[in-house]
Amino acid sequence: MSNKEIQEFNEKLRYGLEIAEKRMLQEKALRGQTVVVCDANDTIRKIPAKQVIAENPMFQN
Repeated sequence: MSNKEIQEFNEKLRYGLEIAEKRMLQEKALRGQTVVVCDANDTIRKIPAKQVIAENPMFQN
């Protein structure tokens, strides 16, 4: 694979993962479920999926 092909593949993969994460959060939010997250201080905690969506503009579209 050329560098361009690798870059295109990585972009498609990243895009697909973003879609999958958004769908997962939406499903969990509909069911009132929580997700496990790790913050900048490496603290692991459970928070409602609705809160993750509300706090991250990339999931609001």
